[in-house]
Amino acid sequence: MKKLTALLLILMLVFSLAACGSDPQVTETEPETSEEVVNTEPSEEESEATQVSDANTLVVYFSMPETTNSDNMTEEEDNSVVVIDGEVLENTQYVAYVIQENTGADIFRIEPETPYPTDHDTLVDLAAEEQDNDARPAIKDRIENLEQYDTIFIGYPNWWGDMPMILYSFFDEYDFSGKTIVPFNTHGGSGFSNTINTIAELEPGSTIDREGFTVSRNTVQDAEPDIIAWLETSGYTK
Repeated sequence: MKKLTALLLILMLVFSLAACGSDPQVTETEPETSEEVVNTEPSEEESEATQVSDANTLVVYFSMPETTNSDNMTEEEDNSVVVIDGEVLENTQYVAYVIQENTGADIFRIEPETPYPTDHDTLVDLAAEEQDNDARPAIKDRIENLEQYDTIFIGYPNWWGDMPMILYSFFDEYDFSGKTIVPFNTHGGSGFSNTINTIAELEPGSTIDREGFTVSRNTVQDAEPDIIAWLETSGYTK
């Protein structure tokens, strides 16, 4: 798997702003199991932002790993993560980190108030149940300084041909009028499905980059050059 340098990871963890992978995808998109909050205490393991910066770009992502152990992974677990220097990153989390590093953005991880299970089958069933019930899972933290951001990258795995329902909670909670939303996602074969149109419907006052960036969970570990090329072509690099 392609590796970022240890220095890159350290810089992302120290300088990004958070309150605080793979892509749980079901069927064609199985859930990717286990992201960051502006203005909150960082965990010991993931100190992705400790203070408000003056950046006008924010990377938001939801990602769920199906394991945090790089040893003896099942095929499903291996599909849901990228391993860098022995550290397990979720697929969507990895893409978010590459975007953050190359844009100088702050970063915010969407985390459920009630943690999701990491067991593959349990997570897949929960994702389907939430979708069937049009659920709105509660989010653990809030972005306190949304007004300072002009461009917001929003990343998620494709679950059952849609965004995870916690993304609907997220869009219900915030008004992105006047801002540019840049979607990115990881998937097991379905790409964005209809999610970009859904985001446009949920945030009618925003400008949506309808190209976005989507990558298969099968190739995400080698996607860094493609992510950087997309950012440069789209004019998002710092």
